[in-house]
Amino acid sequence: MCHIPVFCWISSTVLQKLLEEDLSAEIPQTLTEMYIHFLLIQINMRKQKYEERDPEKLLQSNREVIVKLAEVAFKQLMKGNVMFYEEDLIESGIDLTDEIFEDIAIHQGKVYSFIHLSFQEFLAALYVLYYYINTATEALTMFAALHDLLKAAVDESIQNKTGHLDLFLRFLLGISLESNQRLLQDLLTHTVDTSQTIRETTQYIKDKIKQDHISTERCINLFLCLLEVKDQTLYREIEEFVRLNKHSEEKLSAAHCSAIAYMLQMSEEPLDEFDLKKYNTSNEGRGRLIPAVINCRKAILAICNLTVESCKIIASCLQSSNSPLRELDVSNNDLQDSGVKLISDALKNPNCQLKILRLSGCMVTDEGCCYLASALSSNLSHLRELDLSYNHLEHSGFQLRSYQNDPDYALKILNLDHNGHFRIIPGLQKYACTLTLDPNTANPHLILSENNRKVTRVEEQQLYPYHPERFDNVPQVLCRESLTGRCYWEAEWSSWGHIALVYRGITRKGSSDSWFGLNERNWNLYWNSSLNIYNVWHNNKKTEISAPSPPSNRVGVYVDVSVGTLSFYSVSDTHTLTHLHTFNTTFTEPLYVGFKVYSNSSVSLSK
Repeated sequence: MCHIPVFCWISSTVLQKLLEEDLSAEIPQTLTEMYIHFLLIQINMRKQKYEERDPEKLLQSNREVIVKLAEVAFKQLMKGNVMFYEEDLIESGIDLTDEIFEDIAIHQGKVYSFIHLSFQEFLAALYVLYYYINTATEALTMFAALHDLLKAAVDESIQNKTGHLDLFLRFLLGISLESNQRLLQDLLTHTVDTSQTIRETTQYIKDKIKQDHISTERCINLFLCLLEVKDQTLYREIEEFVRLNKHSEEKLSAAHCSAIAYMLQMSEEPLDEFDLKKYNTSNEGRGRLIPAVINCRKAILAICNLTVESCKIIASCLQSSNSPLRELDVSNNDLQDSGVKLISDALKNPNCQLKILRLSGCMVTDEGCCYLASALSSNLSHLRELDLSYNHLEHSGFQLRSYQNDPDYALKILNLDHNGHFRIIPGLQKYACTLTLDPNTANPHLILSENNRKVTRVEEQQLYPYHPERFDNVPQVLCRESLTGRCYWEAEWSSWGHIALVYRGITRKGSSDSWFGLNERNWNLYWNSSLNIYNVWHNNKKTEISAPSPPSNRVGVYVDVSVGTLSFYSVSDTHTLTHLHTFNTTFTEPLYVGFKVYSNSSVSLSK
């Protein structure tokens, strides 16, 4: 609202008047309070003009004028009209020469409107409460209690996709507060006890916020509705959640993500780092968090299933006035050239101050590279580091190299490594690697099959020859191949077990020291597909993981050795990946894949 000039004028009018009368006056805390005070100022000005009149008659006259204006506001709002005509006003008995009408309405010829749509919505809400308290009109008799009326207004606002009734709902809830009724007592004639009604309605709103089907915009408005009735419990919960960095502890609904994004956007201090993958939520929830990028210095959105629509939001954030965003990582999202074009166009905007851009593994071709080259050729570009590795660039990279070597351009660091036509494969499959199990490491209770791509736990001990790398006491096995660069693979279990990344030097002959997850030399995921239980282990520390629904027997693993990230995913029958957990570390030795297999279980490396 602070971006709307009329609201700024209303606020300054109210604050000036309040502080002129009393420097210690209580400042309006909500939108409703601000608009009520503005209305009272207009009424008081009318009183001063006609102070010689009988006070009681003047009060009655003021009430009649305001109620008539509120009636017009409500009727035209319900019709979706911002502009209305002289006959609409005359129909409600409004005197077009009344000073208060001229102060809160605008007219051009025979066409009229209120000074701003928000004031029309405020008066419309006032009309509804006035007639609920004072009369039994046909439109309102269906509601046995005020709670039913407010509940219906909440439902109507949610169903309205355009946001047509968002402010109206906030004002209606705000005016229903007893404290605000008291401010309006000369207009309402009497007040009603709404404490229980407000409690019931706020709980109803909180229940609605938890539902995933509500759009981002409607969810944020419901969040603001709670603040309008001075219920800050949800606000404090989210504030504590963000402050304590509890992102991965519990599953967040999409609606909660909307509220978090709103809070981050409204924060006076930009967030130093916003890592989208740390938030334990659905793809829908992550999509709702993306607008928070507008108020952070570093945004990490890698491997978050970003879409072209996501790129539109990001591009808008980059072009916002006084954008603090300096580093953006959207690697490993299938943005393709269309998404890169949106970001490239944003780089040309004078508001964009981005210095580091990572587009690694985004299915970019020469076309997308040309868009970036065009952005870099603009003198407005501040970009000094660009990562385009793991894409499919052929000749266009040479043009970017020329900018890197030209002192007239900001670009100093350019990564074009690991490019090739196979990088255009969607998802993490572009990093697929082939693994085979190493028979020399297999515990005697494990049998390898299918060309060393499947391992099965058996009760009978196998007569394997001695080997210094064999796990003697723990049913574990390693793969032959060491991992370098970026690698992705999948494994399918028949029941339960562990999958780990380990250093080759892990102990083989002991018991506790050789178990995956119990020391700092390996990182381990345990799951039981029949019970749908997941947890990760590192250095003898266990972290519980929210199990995906529905359960899956297949796990995907992605590792970026140079960056130091290891991510586990649940893979559905439709090959949809659900993020389970990510380790962030520094790998100091060659890495190998390992499996621990329990009784009556087996695991296969997927092809």
